[in-house]
Amino acid sequence: MESIDMSKKPAAAAASGAVEKKDYGSFLKNNMREYGMLMSLVAIMAFFQIMTDGTLMRPLNLTNLVLQNSYIVIMALGMLMVIVAGHIDLSVGSVVGLIGALAAVLMVDYGWGFVPASIVCLIAGALIGAAQGYWIAYFKIPSFIVTLAGMLVFKGMALALLQGQSLGPFPQTFQMLSSGFIPELTDNITFRTTSLIVGIIAAVVLILVKLHGLRKQTKHGMEDEPAMFFLLKNGVFAIAIIAFSYLLSTYRGMPNVLIIMFALMVLYTFITSRTTLGRRVYAVGGNEKAAKLSGIKTERVSFFTFVNMGVLAALAGLIFAARLNTATPKAGLGFELDVIAACFIGGASASGGVGKVMGAVIGAFIMGVMNNGMSIMGIGIDYQQMIKGLVLLMAVCFDVYNKNK
Repeated sequence: MESIDMSKKPAAAAASGAVEKKDYGSFLKNNMREYGMLMSLVAIMAFFQIMTDGTLMRPLNLTNLVLQNSYIVIMALGMLMVIVAGHIDLSVGSVVGLIGALAAVLMVDYGWGFVPASIVCLIAGALIGAAQGYWIAYFKIPSFIVTLAGMLVFKGMALALLQGQSLGPFPQTFQMLSSGFIPELTDNITFRTTSLIVGIIAAVVLILVKLHGLRKQTKHGMEDEPAMFFLLKNGVFAIAIIAFSYLLSTYRGMPNVLIIMFALMVLYTFITSRTTLGRRVYAVGGNEKAAKLSGIKTERVSFFTFVNMGVLAALAGLIFAARLNTATPKAGLGFELDVIAACFIGGASASGGVGKVMGAVIGAFIMGVMNNGMSIMGIGIDYQQMIKGLVLLMAVCFDVYNKNK
């Protein structure tokens, strides 16, 4: 009878542990962008929470943070698609101003209703994106040049529409787009129970969707995320959503624009990860010649990304105008820089082909928390611009370092 050497068991266990550690290490290394940005956001929020003596996480300030960054997050979703496809759009800030001016003329001067005016504005945004995308996709003119020209053209059109003056106020129904909150189903005005319930439902849906995705990956042998990371990441997300909802419930509840943002985040996460169109956008940005040889109509894909960007910029323009309750010639000034910075900080690659929806959203909130926190601390706008510029440079350097490595 063959004897069993018990001394080999510890060695086998040690080897198993080494493999497990190696798996964790390689997974962290391969997903450093995603986890790094998430940890950066948590660290930045903790820093400003301490430095502002708890002001950052107060319900009133959280509500303002959502309202102030809603249009940046919405445009970042469109800009991500453009950057992943290997392009850039410098005109989005001017489009925001132009759409706000068009909405003001239609609703204030001509008395149009909220719904038809908004539909016309969204169509106008799609046409603007199509006009720019046509030159970029089919005439191969660099997107930097086309959208730089568009930035000047649309800014001039906004000035012409408003005749150099501010125009407002907007109808009350239109203002609710940005300043309104979801209706409360109970009579309790001190605690918005409905908002907390919506947050809990969102957290549960997130967990179920992630579990469904993990089950499909496991079924096809594609699972690469260790169970510990999966549980930790999604558990933290779920707790954060519920805690955020609770804090908002103690003030005025969830803003309408937060629901719009969440719906768009879910939609674009599905498009980029689950649809043929999303995969083609990444293929075009990764290697356009190879994508074309594989049968992808690269011109059509690039054209779509700019049409999509135009629609989302128009939506952001409506939300921004509703928040200000007026259209001004300077609306949208510098927005393109914050939107582009949000995408790059969130892990999008300047050379295209790389980037995630959640990364762009996290990048937008990093910029928003920095703006909000520095303003509360009384830091001047001059130093704020310098700090944001350095953060953007560090994010791009990190991307280049990882790529070369």
